[in-house]
Amino acid sequence: MTDTTFWKNQRVIVTGGAGFLGQNVVRELGSRGAGEVYIADKDCYDLRQESDVLRMYQENPATMVIHLAATVGGIGINRERPGSFFYDNLMMGVLTLEHARQAGVEKFVSIGTICAYPKFTPVPFKEDDLWNGYPEETNAPYGLAKKMLLVQGQAYRQEYDFNAIYLLPVNLYGPGDNFNPRSSHVIPALIKKCIDAQNAGADHIVAWGDGSPTREFIYVEDAARGIVLAAERYNDPDPVNLGSGKEISIKDLVELVVELTGFTGEIRWDTTKPNGQPRRNLDTTRAKERFGFQAQMDFREGLARTIEQYRTAQRV
Repeated sequence: MTDTTFWKNQRVIVTGGAGFLGQNVVRELGSRGAGEVYIADKDCYDLRQESDVLRMYQENPATMVIHLAATVGGIGINRERPGSFFYDNLMMGVLTLEHARQAGVEKFVSIGTICAYPKFTPVPFKEDDLWNGYPEETNAPYGLAKKMLLVQGQAYRQEYDFNAIYLLPVNLYGPGDNFNPRSSHVIPALIKKCIDAQNAGADHIVAWGDGSPTREFIYVEDAARGIVLAAERYNDPDPVNLGSGKEISIKDLVELVVELTGFTGEIRWDTTKPNGQPRRNLDTTRAKERFGFQAQMDFREGLARTIEQYRTAQRV
C-alpha cells in the first residue's frame, strides 16, 4: 500500500522531469498524492553549472530529489562522445547531490545505469558484482560517471548521515521513447528502421552486430513505479537493480520487432558494428525484498504499445 501521508508531505524535485522516464515518474508521483513536484528541466537549469544547481534549490525548496537528468544514448553516440558523456554525467551528479546536502534535502534518489556493471558480469547480474571488473568499453565513461553517484551517496551517508539511495534500472522502453537514430537505444532504433522501411518500400533493414548479445528491458511505467516505491520505502546504502528479470537475444528481439511491425523484408546484420556487452540480465530479488517491487508489463504487449505510439506520432 502507498503511504499517502508520506507523499502528501513531500516536496520533490525531479531532475530530467520532462524526459522519457521523468514524465512517467512525475505522473506516478501525482497518482500517489505527492504534495509538490518540481520539474527541473534542462531548459531551466544546466546542472553542469554550479550556479544553476544553487538556483534550482533556492527556487524549489525540496525535501526529496529524484535525480534522473543525464546525457544518454545508444552505443553509437557513446562511442562518438565519450568525453562529454563522462563530464556531463559526473558533474550533474556531483553538484546536484552536494548541494542537496547543503540545502537540507532529506532524501536523494540517484538513478544509476546498467552500464556500470563489469563487461563480463556473471548472469544474472547481482548488485554485489558491481565492482568486480571494468565496464564494457563502448559505454564505460558513461557507466563510470553514473557509478560515482553510488560512491558519493555512500560517502555522504557515512560522513553526514545523508539519506542517499542508488537504483540501477535496466534498459528502458515504452511509448514516448527517443526515436532519433543518432542517439536512440536498440528498441526505438529497430522500430523506426522497420516502419521507415515499410513506408519506403525497402526490401531489407540493417541491424548492428551479429545478434548474439542478450539484453533485458523494463517498460518505462514499471521503472517509474519502482523508482517511486524505492523513494517511499527504501533507505539503505546498498545499490538495487530495477528490471524485469527476463533476458532476450538481440536476434530474437529484432525478429519480434519485425513481426509486430509487420515488416516483411530481409534482416541484414552489419558485423562491423559493435555488439556491446555480451549479456545483460538482472537479479531483481533485492528490489522485491527491500521495497516490494516487481515489473508487471508483458514484453510483447509493451512492444506493441510502443510501436503503436510511434505510428500514431508519425501520422500527426
